[in-house]
Order: sequence, then C-alpha cells, then structure tokens
Amino acid sequence: MTRFRHPAAAGVAALIAALGGIPLAAQGGFWPLVLVVPVAVAVWAWTAGTDVNERGLRVRALLGSRIVLWPQVAELRADGDKHVVAVLTDGNALRLTAVRPADLPKLVAAAGQSLTSA
Repeated sequence: MTRFRHPAAAGVAALIAALGGIPLAAQGGFWPLVLVVPVAVAVWAWTAGTDVNERGLRVRALLGSRIVLWPQVAELRADGDKHVVAVLTDGNALRLTAVRPADLPKLVAAAGQSLTSA
C-alpha cells in the first residue's frame, strides 16, 4: 500500500498555533473556541490523504473516508498544477487528497498498472 499525506509541517504548525492560543483560551468565556481551528487543522493534516493498493484507493478527509475500487475509476488526471482527480465511471470527479500531478507515476505503480498516453 502506498500512502499520500500532507507534509507533517502543517500539523506541527497547527499544534504550535494551538499552544499559542492556550493563554487566550484560559481567559474563559468564548475564548476556548480559539483552540478548535488549530486542533482541527492538526488532525486534518495528519489524517487526510489517499491510500492506494491493487484493489482501489481510499480518500481520507477530516471526518470520513471514501473507498473506490479500480473498476469504478475511468480516468486519473491532473487538475491544474496542484491536484489529481479520479474521474469515476458514473461521471463524478473525486479529488485525491495530498496527491500531486508529479505523484501520478507512483500512484499508478501502487495500483499495479503502468502509465499509458491517451
């Protein structure tokens, strides 16, 4: 299985922001809510991503994940300079979290396939 994740620095930066917000949150009232965003970003940075194997792929988000088997995938394509999209056989497009266009050969190899030009 090959895993694509966001850089760990994003999670570390979010935790540093949360630590910096503790004195403010200690003031009481609604101030403890300032910790919600950096903690959510830290959890997202460490959990969100895409896992790929020979059977299919799992796209993970902050609050859930979606499993897509390879027969459901019609096409993998770059969407701009920063994102990769799996076009499904039902016509929907699924953005592959943390996968960059430069990662396409690694993604296809993890699926047990080889790249072909269209």
